[in-house]
Amino acid sequence: MRKFSVLDGLVVPLDRANVDTDAIIPKQFLKSIKRAGFGPNLFDEWRYLDHGEPGKSNHDRPLNPDFVLNQPRYQGASVLLTRDNFGCGSSREHAPWALEDYGVLAIIAPSFADIFYNNCFKNGILPIVLDAAVVDRLFRECEANEGYALTVDLDKQTVTTPTGESIRFDVDAGRKHRLLNGLDDIGLTLLQADKIKAYEERRKQEAPWLFSGSQQ
Repeated sequence: MRKFSVLDGLVVPLDRANVDTDAIIPKQFLKSIKRAGFGPNLFDEWRYLDHGEPGKSNHDRPLNPDFVLNQPRYQGASVLLTRDNFGCGSSREHAPWALEDYGVLAIIAPSFADIFYNNCFKNGILPIVLDAAVVDRLFRECEANEGYALTVDLDKQTVTTPTGESIRFDVDAGRKHRLLNGLDDIGLTLLQADKIKAYEERRKQEAPWLFSGSQQ
């Protein structure tokens, strides 16, 4: 998993509350568990005018010109600005996979669904909870200023606007450590590899009968 430190990112405003994981990545795309390649189908049912299917080329599909991700001014955005309860619905980890594969590395909202919130940290995305009034103001500024970008500093726990205003956000210390160091669940476990190996060797001496089957 990539490390997250400081992100200077173009903002894309998704002005919708209660965006569920089926909207983020529709159910037909869950057949794959490769964790990559989902970006072109992010928000598939809103982004395209036809029905998407796994393995179907997206190059010639008709785009919905009214959907925010298709607007030229937001191309290349890495910060998603959205509304309450983002990521509700099923617990599919494909949702953060699709966002990360598209290029979204930080999401700002007044609230998130719990499971989605946890899955973001496990997949290199920083979900930031800000007061609804602050989010309202960021929406207004973003929509009024083309090229609107924010600087997200995880170490300092701040979001800085183009005018230099610094907005502080809270994040759990353990999750912050994992993102700063690029540690997913497997990476976190591998930090203890020497201790795990030592424990296994000790158990072989203490209870050899537990390992007799594997030695035959």
